[in-house]
Amino acid sequence: MLSYAQALGAGIGLGIMYALIRVDSPAPPPVALTGLAGMLIGFGVLEAFA
Repeated sequence: MLSYAQALGAGIGLGIMYALIRVDSPAPPPVALTGLAGMLIGFGVLEAFA
């Protein structure tokens, strides 16, 4: 559970920094969301078999 909180905190922190320096996302939103979903599913699969 701690790793989820750390990942969330890092994501929020980076999102705030990107917003402050006005960096655009390098990937279109659907591509980015698909990548995030893949990471979450992969992490869940690894956790299930660990």
